[in-house]
Amino acid sequence: SPASPTPGMRRFYRIAQNSLRAYASLRMDEFSIDKRLARAAFDRAAHSYDNAAVLQREVARRMAERLQYLKCQPERILDLGSGTGFGAQLLRQHYPQATMVELDFALEMLRVAARAAWWQKLGDRLRGRRILQLAADVEHLPLASESVAMAWSNMTLQWCNDPDRVFAETRRVLMPNGLFMFSTFGPDTLKELRAAFAQIDGRTHVNRFIDMHDIGDALVRAQFGTPVMDVEHFTLTYTDLEKLMRDLKALGAHNVTHGRQRGLFGRKAWTRLQHAYAEFARDGVLPATYEVVYGHAWKTVAGEQPSSRDPAVIRLDFPRRQRGQS
Repeated sequence: SPASPTPGMRRFYRIAQNSLRAYASLRMDEFSIDKRLARAAFDRAAHSYDNAAVLQREVARRMAERLQYLKCQPERILDLGSGTGFGAQLLRQHYPQATMVELDFALEMLRVAARAAWWQKLGDRLRGRRILQLAADVEHLPLASESVAMAWSNMTLQWCNDPDRVFAETRRVLMPNGLFMFSTFGPDTLKELRAAFAQIDGRTHVNRFIDMHDIGDALVRAQFGTPVMDVEHFTLTYTDLEKLMRDLKALGAHNVTHGRQRGLFGRKAWTRLQHAYAEFARDGVLPATYEVVYGHAWKTVAGEQPSSRDPAVIRLDFPRRQRGQS
């Protein structure tokens, strides 16, 4: 019979097993968001966000334009990831009688929103309309079931670790036949930056973004009515890489994944990153691609869920303006 392992061998086996478990855990969690760090980043960026959020505001405007094609007159609207309140202002223009619930996990964002639109909110109060703000995570909504008629989310889903949880929570708080409208980033977002970092090391430096069809499938799993999905690509241009990185910092879009590199990014690595990104230069400027996924779905009443044999995702092209660059 084989010899029994010595104490030294058993200790070696335990160390090896623990190392393998740690490596497997790292590979699973490397793209997951550290919510504590993400919240702190957005708190710090609250006062610089509006100056850098050119794309986020443009996407919000395009979402608002789509409302004219949807038959919906909600009395209470939930803005998931409301940020500094730009989306809520657009929604008030479309639904002046609706009560707005602004929800964000960054408390400082809500404070900036409260100060920025004080005159509008004062008018709402004088007209008897309630103004509500909640500091909370969209994956754990502190709201009663069937308490809102519409949920809106502009550029928030990419900061969530569990889309299924978000969609289930959103459906829970929606009233029957309530509307869920959202936008988020798709896999091509910041593809140039991701490719440049890949030449430097094997760590995660850019968030992972979910494909449009996977988002549609998640909506169906959450028992929303047949989702309507669309995708659009934007290219922002920069004179140098430092300007792009400053914009990302001003937006609070730090790398807060669990697989991020700990410690400082050295000068030598930064120089290599600049050279790697320069390969994408066109006409003397650096492109930064953003894939924007739009979607909306309805909370169907009991017995009206779509059949699993029907197409899960409908692609719909709304009228578009020229894609912007900056």
